[in-house]
Amino acid sequence: MKILIIRFSSIGDIVLTTPVIRCLKQQLPDAEIHFLTKKSFLPVVEANPYIDKIYSIQKNVEEVLLKMKGEKYRYIIDLHNNLRSRMVRIGLGTRTFSFNKINFQKWLITNFKINRLPDKHIVDRYMRPAEKLGVKNDGKGLDYFIPKKQEVNLKSFFKKNGMGEVRPYIAFVIGAAHATKRLPVVRIIEICEKIKGPVVLLGGPEDAGPGEFIAQQAGEHVVSACGKLKLNESASMVRQAEKVISHDTGLMHIAAAFHKEIISVWGNTVPEFGMYPYFGNQEDRNTTLEVKSLSCRPCSKIGHDECPKKHFKCMVDIDFDARVL
Repeated sequence: MKILIIRFSSIGDIVLTTPVIRCLKQQLPDAEIHFLTKKSFLPVVEANPYIDKIYSIQKNVEEVLLKMKGEKYRYIIDLHNNLRSRMVRIGLGTRTFSFNKINFQKWLITNFKINRLPDKHIVDRYMRPAEKLGVKNDGKGLDYFIPKKQEVNLKSFFKKNGMGEVRPYIAFVIGAAHATKRLPVVRIIEICEKIKGPVVLLGGPEDAGPGEFIAQQAGEHVVSACGKLKLNESASMVRQAEKVISHDTGLMHIAAAFHKEIISVWGNTVPEFGMYPYFGNQEDRNTTLEVKSLSCRPCSKIGHDECPKKHFKCMVDIDFDARVL
């Protein structure tokens, strides 16, 4: 019995599908689990032992559709549910169970601040299609697997960055896909100055410039690894950190997969969307920092290039208590 799971993007969303992957594989031991995603997100799933085969596309599903037809899938679990995934479903003509994106409820709260969102984490909503096959959430939380060759040697990292011997450090994820999900640089510097021990800044190539500036301004205990590490190497730094500070972004969910203590920082998006750090039935180790009283929040289900109101109070007004850090 072959089952195809579809989730094209992005890092965090794919990590949030891992309980579905694991539960399908463990509870349907005769099933062969295949996963379809974008090539750029292969590192997120390439080492997952619960996946038997991965298909990936650059842009179009036609790149793999002919090969996939030969797999003769029994079921499709569509956890993306967009035009591209519907093309796969039509092309394969296989019985499909799909994920409800609750776009209308998101539209209501972002446009009129009417909250009709379900009080459910997105992981539990991802599990609903799998429940049609008799599969239940095992409560074990998220998975993330790092290939051995991409684990970071902390001794070498600390030495290379002039930080002396290896000590417990805080990983600070300064990146996010949209500007309104990121703290202003001055606020990140302010937070780093309050932290006494080593701080490692994490982010992609687009965060390299801000990362270096923050490290220069915040003190010698801060080092930027932004743009210097591949995704799984950044995940390794998260795994080995004492604590993780993160915006609403992919590495936050990777931190939850490793059951790290997390301080999650929320700007234009809200935890009520159901994408806060997920620990399953295990201890909730997340502390949420947000400005709850703003009438303009949430202003988008994804994010903007700049604050639509021009004041950016959702990030500027967050209170960072030194006791939390």
